[in-house]
Amino acid sequence: MRVEIDKRSGFCFGVIKTIKSAESELKNSDKLYCLGDIVHNGMEVERLEKMGLKSVSREEYYQLKDCKVLIRAHGEPPETYEYAKNNNIELIDATCPVVLTLQEKVKRSYENFRDQNGQIVIYGKKGHAEIIGLGGQIDNKAIVLESIDDVHQIDYSRPVSLYSQTTKRVEDFYRIADTVKTSMKPGVPIDIKDSICRQVSNRVPHLKKFVLDFDLILFVAGHKSSNGQYLYTICKEENERTYHVSRTSEIDPQWFKGVESVGICGATSTPNWLMEEVAEWVKEQFN
Repeated sequence: MRVEIDKRSGFCFGVIKTIKSAESELKNSDKLYCLGDIVHNGMEVERLEKMGLKSVSREEYYQLKDCKVLIRAHGEPPETYEYAKNNNIELIDATCPVVLTLQEKVKRSYENFRDQNGQIVIYGKKGHAEIIGLGGQIDNKAIVLESIDDVHQIDYSRPVSLYSQTTKRVEDFYRIADTVKTSMKPGVPIDIKDSICRQVSNRVPHLKKFVLDFDLILFVAGHKSSNGQYLYTICKEENERTYHVSRTSEIDPQWFKGVESVGICGATSTPNWLMEEVAEWVKEQFN
C-alpha cells in the first residue's frame, strides 16, 4: 500500500511560535500554565503536559497569582493582561501576529464608528478563544454571526464594519458579505474586511489536488479545531473517502477494503509527528 503525508500540512507559523515558546520556557521551569488548550489538538496538548504544561480554564486563571502563564496563538482580551499585572503573573505572549493585527483593526473600527452608532460584525464561532479576544477589544459589543442565518441580528439602517474570525471559510464569509451589502439601507456605510488568514485558505487549492491522488484520505486534526473542520470539509468534497481522525485509535480498519493508496494530511494545528504516527500505523497494519 502506498502511504504519503502531505508536505504542506501541519503547523502554521502562529502555532509554531506558540509551541516553541512553551518548549523554551519548560526547559527552564517545571511548571507553566496555559490559558486554554495551547492548540486544538489533544495529542499535542498531552505531549506538552508531560513536559510540565498545565492548561487552565478562564475561571481557574482568575484564581492564579505569582506564576507564569502562556497566552496561546488565539489571543486574549485586555482584562487578561490587567489581571496579570495586578497579581504578579508573568505572561508569555504567543498571540499569532495575524490575530494581533486583527484585534487592532477591530478596535480601531469600533472607535471610528462609535460617533456614527456603527456596528462591529464578526463572522465566527461564539465562545471561540479568538472571538473572546476580539470582543474584549470593543467592550464585548460585537455582533457574532455563526452562519448566514444570523444576519437578521444586524440593523441595516446603521453603519456596519464586517470582519471574520481568521480560520473561517472564505466562501462563506463572502456569501455573508454579499447578503449584508445588498441589505443595507441606501447611503448607509458598510466596510467589509476580509480578515481570514491565508495560512489556512491558501492550503485549499493544494489539498484539492492532493486528495485526488489517493483511494483514501486520513485527515488528522483535533475535533475542536476550527480550521481542521474547514479543511476536512474541503477534502471530503473532493474525495468522499476522507475520514477525520484525531489519533490512531479512531482509525477503523474496515475503511481500507480495496484501498491501495492512502494520503495523510492535516490542519494548521496538527503536529507533523502525529501525521507520521498515523502513517506508520497504516504501514504496519497493511504492509
